[in-house]
Amino acid sequence: MWALRKKDQARELTPAEPVQAEDAGAAVSADAMKLARALQQQTSGLGREAAEVRGVIDDTLQLSQRHSTAVAELARQIAAIQSAQDTIGGETGESLKAASRARQAVGEVAREVQAIVDSLREVAQAAEQITQIALQTRLVAFNASVEAKRAGESGRGFSVVADAVKDLAGKVEESSKDIKTTVGRLDTRIENLAREIRADEGGAAGENGKASSFHQALAEVESGVQRIARAATESHRMGAGIDTQMQAIEQGMQRSSQTLGQAQTRSESFLRVSEHLMELIANCGVQTADTPYIQLAQHAAARISALLEEALAKGQIKPAALFDENYRGLQGSDPAQHATAFNELTDRLFPQVQEPALKALPKIVFCIAADRNGYISTHNQKYCHPQRPGEALWNAANSRWRRIFSDRTGLASARNTKPFLLQTYRRDMGGGRFVLLKEAAAPITVQGRHWGGLRLAYEF
Repeated sequence: MWALRKKDQARELTPAEPVQAEDAGAAVSADAMKLARALQQQTSGLGREAAEVRGVIDDTLQLSQRHSTAVAELARQIAAIQSAQDTIGGETGESLKAASRARQAVGEVAREVQAIVDSLREVAQAAEQITQIALQTRLVAFNASVEAKRAGESGRGFSVVADAVKDLAGKVEESSKDIKTTVGRLDTRIENLAREIRADEGGAAGENGKASSFHQALAEVESGVQRIARAATESHRMGAGIDTQMQAIEQGMQRSSQTLGQAQTRSESFLRVSEHLMELIANCGVQTADTPYIQLAQHAAARISALLEEALAKGQIKPAALFDENYRGLQGSDPAQHATAFNELTDRLFPQVQEPALKALPKIVFCIAADRNGYISTHNQKYCHPQRPGEALWNAANSRWRRIFSDRTGLASARNTKPFLLQTYRRDMGGGRFVLLKEAAAPITVQGRHWGGLRLAYEF
């Protein structure tokens, strides 16, 4: 009996084969059926609005979370700026101290230079005295030479000594003049240096009453450092105010996120109620707009189950491989794709069920089989394009195979074990475009073990 049932479930789906609802109208009065259909329409509209509200709240919550992250990062950067400003303030304080020490050192240098000037002047005076002594020595030697000549032959030796003394005195005079000249030039240069770095009682003016270039430059450095210190202090004060405001904004963002989270939870409950009502109406035996899609999902799930059982029976795959959960990431994929032990089998078997189902009824968006963790090994062919490197948005829309969809709808459909599950949600089509969908799901079982679910999505 089970084999016959499986065989009947495994028959091909084609566009020319409409899915017929069970004739339960005989058990339901016309008025009840009319009421049920009206409720179905109202519930469907309710589900549509609930899904729209849920989608808007999700978008707002994600935006709020991104803003919260950005605000937190901005607050961190402001704290880093304040820390840098504190460092600047400390460095400018040290710079002012260094400038003050430099001014003191310059004062010491000025005093030392003045001492050198005084010493050079003493040397010049000594050279002047030596010159005078040399002149007197030359005069004495000249007189001695004259007297030696008068003495005749007896004064000849003394005359030689007198000439030698005169020559030596001449050389001493010449050397003393050279010393005096050199010392004079050195004195002029050192005096200029002393004048440049010497400060009067005011601390920055030279003998002519004007500030020396050195002290003026030092004063400008000190003034610049003081301006930097004042600017750093003001910036720190403003940064502290901004930091306080940022903390208030961050707290407000957190409260908004919490409020949105609560709204999301309530919208989820609202959506579940509408979906539950649609399921109840569909289960009461009344033919509704969703009935053909539910039956198509159930029929496709049965066919997938039969094909997988047949593959096991023929030894085409082992149970461990069929129920493989070791999802191996494919390097370089974006969004992330994964490989499992059953990829080759599903690529070969699933299209013969999934592709005809796309044309079996109008407004079908996709028909896919997901394992119990939401993993889509083989998607519809139009969504099975190889990924393009560096084009994540295009990949997200066109390369949807080998991916795990663990969102609310995907996991609920994959893990559903009831005869069917009806959900309403808003699907992101990429590029800021969304479409409202309904999804009928039916469980896929293999030898009594839950493998996953058949997901059939269609437009309102």
